[in-house]
Amino acid sequence: MSKTIPSGIFITDLDGTLLTDTKTIRHQEFANLYRLQRKNICIALATGRSWYSLQRLLATDKRLQENFRQTIDYVIFSTGAGIIDFATGEILISHALSSDETLAISQHLEHLQVDYMVHAPIPHTHQMYYRARKGGGADFRRRIKMYNDFAVQLPALTREICRDLGGATQLLCIADKNRGPQLARDLMEKLHQFSVIKATSPLDHESIWIEIFHKKSSKSAAVQWLAEKLGVAQECVCGVGNDYNDEDLLQWTGSGYIVTNGPDILKTMYTVVASNNDGGVSEAAELWMRKMHFSF
Repeated sequence: MSKTIPSGIFITDLDGTLLTDTKTIRHQEFANLYRLQRKNICIALATGRSWYSLQRLLATDKRLQENFRQTIDYVIFSTGAGIIDFATGEILISHALSSDETLAISQHLEHLQVDYMVHAPIPHTHQMYYRARKGGGADFRRRIKMYNDFAVQLPALTREICRDLGGATQLLCIADKNRGPQLARDLMEKLHQFSVIKATSPLDHESIWIEIFHKKSSKSAAVQWLAEKLGVAQECVCGVGNDYNDEDLLQWTGSGYIVTNGPDILKTMYTVVASNNDGGVSEAAELWMRKMHFSF
């Protein structure tokens, strides 16, 4: 990317958007991202993954790692809790819940008898502490297994434990598809002083994940910060996503696109492009460039 003020910012979600169902990225997508860069467009990734999770993905495929190095300028990770300069590895911003906030949220979840996970502050977000009185359900247990080397089961959180943890990047609840939407609405109402974000599980693609962050943590807030840092106007920002946790991003950007594998309700609100398996990100890039009167 040029050191001058970018002509625009193109932001794409990762899982279910840029990443195919087989956890690969089509060559066409990288080729078009590179074409955008040559037009002095900044490329940013906005993912719910932690920085550790993204690094673990890239470590499995050297070609993928090299393509990221050539095309991605910034990574917004943990649903906006942090932003990193991809080339240098410098964490530009990070947000965390304080010990007292973590305790207050956990007490509310205890009252609701909801099992939950607590992720350590950035950069140690992969370190997880969990409360599973009811076993957590299949998707909950699957996620614990994925982070088995970093997951510690806890009794109910106390002020002392929260102080030892040093706060949290987020607390995460996982509910089945029947209970999840209502639980998300209830938590958004009761915990309105925080950023409460609903997403479809990237594991079983049915369960509902409800993530509770610091009030400044969201994809839209992170993109707004990045746009202001780079001197790019809001109307020159494009976002592509696939799920509920992208909604605030798509709403904030000047142009929002949803891949066709996204929820039906979002497809009534934003421009629909091809699925994550069929080049949806490339289609969004072409439509946006045409809208902005840029040659592509």
